[in-house]
Amino acid sequence: MGAGHSPAKTALRDQVRAARRRRPLGAAADFAADVSRVALQWAPVRDAATVAAYVSVGSEPGTGLLLDALVAAGKRVILPVVLPDLDLDWAVYDGPDALAPATRGLYEPTGPRLGRDAIRTADVVLVPGLGVSPAGERLGQGGGCYDRVLPRVPAGTPVAVVLFDDEVGVAVPSEPHDVRVGFALTASGVTPLSQPPVAR
Repeated sequence: MGAGHSPAKTALRDQVRAARRRRPLGAAADFAADVSRVALQWAPVRDAATVAAYVSVGSEPGTGLLLDALVAAGKRVILPVVLPDLDLDWAVYDGPDALAPATRGLYEPTGPRLGRDAIRTADVVLVPGLGVSPAGERLGQGGGCYDRVLPRVPAGTPVAVVLFDDEVGVAVPSEPHDVRVGFALTASGVTPLSQPPVAR
């Protein structure tokens, strides 16, 4: 069975996705506004020159308002571009009109590609997920994209997974390839996660 596809992880993903589909639309809109405010008040984002983020889709916690707020605050925002091997390239976010439909139902920036190592230029990294444990074990979507990316993030760079409040502190099955994240970013605030030092 491939990385990220253990029966326990698959079952937990199904559970979280079902819960997300049941959320009222109004709650999603409220989340988008609140998480944008919370993120811009968080010191690592406030002090950052470059923020790596992503475009939310479907029932994911909304990042659209956050992306535009980051740009309005003078931040350089880089967004992922999925490569055929499921690794990620990056490009600068130039507004919603510069996004195009891409593989897997995603939206990607249309600007020049910056290369896989562009993630190293980010002062803070915001990543998607379906849940996170108190120790920072992130439940991803199962494609393994961020399992490839996170080891490239320089030690000491804050990495936060964007989640709904009830998706923080869940029991996430851990596998050897998993890279833990340091923070959970929700509409209620930023939660530091207890993670041991990782050799990079």
